[in-house]
Amino acid sequence: MKVMINGEEKTFAESMSVEALLTDLGIDPRKVAVERNLEIVPKSTYADVAVGDGDRLEVVHFIGGGC
Repeated sequence: MKVMINGEEKTFAESMSVEALLTDLGIDPRKVAVERNLEIVPKSTYADVAVGDGDRLEVVHFIGGGC
């Protein structure tokens, strides 16, 4: 399946959950927000929401900082 992630096309062997996709990419699911096809995916549903061929994902990392 082909998926657009942050504007870059990626290819995966099969459909998977948001959580599995993030893990496959080496991303800690606890530290990102995910938008799938223009809708925010609640963190509590990452394991249940399937990513399929043609989906468009935006993954935003949280970065701490300050004084």
